[in-house]
Amino acid sequence: MREVAIVAFAQSEHVRHSDEQSEVELLMPVLHQVKEQTGLRASDIGFTCSGSCDYLAGRAFSFTMTLDGVGAWPPVSESHVEMDGAWALYEAWVKILTGEVDTALVYSYGKSSPGSVRDVLTRQLDPYYVAPLWPDSVALAALQAQALIDTGETDEPALAGIAARSREAAETNPHAQVTGSVPQGDYVVRPLRKGDCPPVSDGAAAVILAAGDKARELCERPAWIRGMDHRIEAHSLGVRDLTDSPSARLAAERAGAFERPVDTAELHAPFTSQEVVLRKALKLGDDVRVNPSGGALAANTMMAAGLVRIGEAAARIHHGESERALAHATSGPCLQQNLVAVLEGDAQ
Repeated sequence: MREVAIVAFAQSEHVRHSDEQSEVELLMPVLHQVKEQTGLRASDIGFTCSGSCDYLAGRAFSFTMTLDGVGAWPPVSESHVEMDGAWALYEAWVKILTGEVDTALVYSYGKSSPGSVRDVLTRQLDPYYVAPLWPDSVALAALQAQALIDTGETDEPALAGIAARSREAAETNPHAQVTGSVPQGDYVVRPLRKGDCPPVSDGAAAVILAAGDKARELCERPAWIRGMDHRIEAHSLGVRDLTDSPSARLAAERAGAFERPVDTAELHAPFTSQEVVLRKALKLGDDVRVNPSGGALAANTMMAAGLVRIGEAAARIHHGESERALAHATSGPCLQQNLVAVLEGDAQ
C-alpha cells in the first residue's frame, strides 16, 4: 500500500457568529494558509474534496459556491461529500492509494449560527417514526448520558470534570471558541448541563495529503496515515446500546489502532458523555492525552469538527509532540457513524 501523509493543516478561528462573512470568505484564508505551508500552487494539487451540509446552508448544492475559494483556474478534479470533512479526507486518501494522484486538498466548513442547529439535526433521524417527533440533538445525547449514569459508568461530577479538562486544555489553542474555567450552568436537558454541551460554532478547516517521497519534500515530519476506517450503527436508536460504540471499536480495529499503543487521541465527542463511550470503545488508558486541543467542547463547527480532530492530531506529529496518534470523527445522533484514523511520525 502506498504511503500517504498529512503534510499541512490549517483552520479558521471558530466563532459563535460570522454574520459578516459568507462561507467562501470563511474558507479562503484557510485554503491560502494550508497551501502556503507546502508551497504548492493550485496546479500542483491532483484532487480536491470537500465536506459540508446543505441543510446548514439552507440551499441545494451550496458546496459549489465555495469552489470560488478554490479558484476557477486551472480546472480541478473535484468531489464532495455531504458529511464532515473527515469523510472527504477518507475519499482523498483512497484516491491517492489507487495511484491516480500524488497530492490532494481536503477542506470543510460550516455555519451553524443562522438557524437552530438542534432542530436542523433532527433531519438525520428516521423519517417515518423518529424525525416527526422532533427530538433534538441535545435531548438524544441526554438519553445516552442517562443510560451511562444508570449503568454506573459515569456520573454528573465526572462529566463536569471532562468539560473542565477539555476547556482548560483549549487555553493553548488560539482557534478555540470556549476556553478556561467555564461554569457547568443550568440543565439543558437533564442530566446534561450547559457545560456538557458543545458551543454553536462557525468555521472552516483544510488539510493537504501527499504520497511517499512527495510528502517528505513538502513536510519536515509528515503525519503518515497508517490506517483509516469508518463504520455505522443501526439507524434505529431503539436497537442500539447507547452506552457502547461497536462501530467505533470496529473502525479502530480495522485501522490498526490496537496493534500498538497511541500517545495522543483527538476524539470528536461533542458531549462529555460521549467521551466516556469512546474511551471504552477505543481502549484508551489514562496515559493517553485525550483532546489536548480542547476537542469539540471547545469548538464544534458542524461538518468540520471531525476534520479538525484529524488535523490537530497530525499537527502534533508535525511538531514532534506525538509519535503515534488516534483521530476520531463522528456524525449522526449518539455516535451513529464513526471514523478512526491512526497517524504516525517518522522516528526522531
